[in-house]
Amino acid sequence: MSACDHPGLLPVEAALERLLALAEATPITQSERVALAAAQGRVLAEPLIASLDLPPWPNSAMDGYALRQADWRGEPLLVSQRIFAGQAPAPLEPGTCARIFTGAPLPDGADSVEMQENAEVLADGRVRFSEPIKPGQHVRPQGQETRKGETVLVAGTRLRAIELGLSAALGAAELTVVRRPRVAVLSTGDELIEPGQPLGPGQIYNSNRTLLCSWLQQLGCAVLDAGILPDDLHKTRTKLGELADVDLILSTGGVSVGEADFLGHALREDGELALWKLAIKPGKPLTFGHFRGVPVIGLPGNPASTLVTFALLARPYLLRRLGVVEVTPLHFPVPAGFAWRKPGNRREYLRARFERGRAVLYPNQSSGVLRSAAWAEGLVEVREGTTLAEGDSVNFFPLSELLT
Repeated sequence: MSACDHPGLLPVEAALERLLALAEATPITQSERVALAAAQGRVLAEPLIASLDLPPWPNSAMDGYALRQADWRGEPLLVSQRIFAGQAPAPLEPGTCARIFTGAPLPDGADSVEMQENAEVLADGRVRFSEPIKPGQHVRPQGQETRKGETVLVAGTRLRAIELGLSAALGAAELTVVRRPRVAVLSTGDELIEPGQPLGPGQIYNSNRTLLCSWLQQLGCAVLDAGILPDDLHKTRTKLGELADVDLILSTGGVSVGEADFLGHALREDGELALWKLAIKPGKPLTFGHFRGVPVIGLPGNPASTLVTFALLARPYLLRRLGVVEVTPLHFPVPAGFAWRKPGNRREYLRARFERGRAVLYPNQSSGVLRSAAWAEGLVEVREGTTLAEGDSVNFFPLSELLT
């Protein structure tokens, strides 16, 4: 076992820095080509380079009339053609205008568009414009959005709806993405039983498995459900040894130093332990190590602890292994709708939501209460050694950001 006997608790920032360094040491570099429709949630392995100008030609931003501004002297103009989106226009006849619709290509010779609201069609079919016209008005120039050869999305970009839409706009039917990380999900403890089975004495239903498998799939992982480990050191070692072909073993429970915490014992005795015991609440006993070369993240077993530590530590680790550069989740300051009078020695993440513009807390912040997260809209961060009065600023991490 590697040395990991640090005095006290490891600060959150130090733990995250170490996890990200470990992730960068074992990047997932294999890639594959996938259809655009199958790329949701994946990570680009190669930059997306524009294969064309976007838009590929100047086009109208309005329904109206295209003309050459320098030729117009305020007189009514004849309409020489009508141009719809999807048509190739003829060059503009000098001294005329063209009826044009939004998205249609500008005819050669035209440089401006006047919206139809500022135009009057006269009885003889000519058009009078009521407002001054500026060169280039209401025209989307060629290459306004991208130029051919330009890097539009860098490698390491997570592909969600907007990125996929942009890829489609550039005509990309396929994208090169990092292969899916293979993550084995383990639960530990004789007390756990899967939903649908009858509860025995002292048993509870396993919520962490469902939570993490769903979350990992949202992150684009290939999930292996490795089941529930009994409280048995030999069986724990055996199961860990069977998972040699995954990129990460993600476990919940059994990572502390209690007599029944056999996953922690297995890592300490047969593997390598890189970090353990964080200054975070909930989630202090989070563990990271390796078992026969396979990375293992041991999350605490209480559901709220599992949620917080996966969101703030395991999720960034996984994303960094995929090559994502910006893995810090979106957060922003909000006024506290509560007072915090007793400073703690650990960074606390409290389930909260907005009421009347302030972050208010779920009444029961126990690490075993997952309902608090279902009620919440995000996590409020209370830093160690801090007291708060109502209205003080606190960092808020939206769950909508953390869960994707």
